[in-house]
Amino acid sequence: MRTGTLFGDFPRDGAEEFVEPLVARGGVRIERIVSTGQASPPGFWYDQDEDEFVVLLAGAARLRFADDRILDLKPGDWVEIPAHVRHRVEETQAEPPTVWLAVHRPAARD
Repeated sequence: MRTGTLFGDFPRDGAEEFVEPLVARGGVRIERIVSTGQASPPGFWYDQDEDEFVVLLAGAARLRFADDRILDLKPGDWVEIPAHVRHRVEETQAEPPTVWLAVHRPAARD
């Protein structure tokens, strides 16, 4: 058995997002991500092979999708991003830190 906290042990260097793998098995990966003002570099788009389910636990963030949709997230908001839906992080709140819980799983075969 393992335990931990989603709201403690925040990195404070602020240079890069902190990604902490929590669970990885059976093709599923769960991560805690702590952002302190980071955003995707100009011109960069995520284009992932996996489906991603993201919950914003603390802070605030703005996602932009390649079709120009913008999604402003606050604590408790979630989004499911299918594989190969291009998106980027436009901004994250620095204080308090923005905390995400991300679940990556094999792409659905609809």
